[in-house]
Amino acid sequence: MSSANLWAAIGLTLFAGLSTGIGGLSVFLFKKIDGKVLSLGLGLSAGVMVYVSFVELFAESQRLLTESLGSRTGGLVNVLAFFGGMLLIAIIDKLVPSFENPHEAHTIEDMKDFCDLKNKPSLLRTGFMTALIIAIHNFPEGMATFVASIQSPSLGAVIAFAIAIHNIPEGISVSIPVYCATGSRKKAFLWSLLSGMAEPVGALIAYFLLLPILNDTLFGLLYAAIAGIMVFISLDELLPTAEEYGEHHLAIYGMVAGMIIMAASLLTLT
Repeated sequence: MSSANLWAAIGLTLFAGLSTGIGGLSVFLFKKIDGKVLSLGLGLSAGVMVYVSFVELFAESQRLLTESLGSRTGGLVNVLAFFGGMLLIAIIDKLVPSFENPHEAHTIEDMKDFCDLKNKPSLLRTGFMTALIIAIHNFPEGMATFVASIQSPSLGAVIAFAIAIHNIPEGISVSIPVYCATGSRKKAFLWSLLSGMAEPVGALIAYFLLLPILNDTLFGLLYAAIAGIMVFISLDELLPTAEEYGEHHLAIYGMVAGMIIMAASLLTLT
């Protein structure tokens, strides 16, 4: 592993995590956030994630695991790791109450309705819990971006970009209740920004725990698990949220556009 790949992995993970701050900042910079644009962006992010998961990550995992474990065993382990990644993120979601879960779709207008509430401590708790939940979700995302970037910075850049887009609504879901509770734009922005810092923390954990023992078999397992995590996030979070902000067809058009862009990028790179 080259030092250039290491620094690229750190930088991409930091970029993906800090993008929650974009969501927190956008609420205060713009009087109205265009739901259709956000819907297309989220759909595009889902398309990128789904395409790269199956065409790149799952396929590369299959190759690495079959070479190291044999065709039958490697194929079985690949499938188990893929659904294991889905199970991991599903368990995290299941442990979070739906009202406070930022991965449950809420419109911007719904979030702004919080300002009409009089119970400021409750609002502040909502903002804190949302930030904490996002941080927990971002650990595996940070590890995924870091591990992919170590092996292939170009692939890591694609994953980081897709995660960055989907982190924007998460920043919004943190900043609005905090702002309504405290009246401070600065605090609202900082909380949304800090909630994304779990991704570089996840990268550091991957660096210290996984990097010393990384080999083709472990890379294969991680790639399959990352693919499962990304597909689950796309189907459970990105597409429903995209439809909530815009409309069904806009979300699907964005997803197809994301797949086309990803396919064209991969053809150009190869």
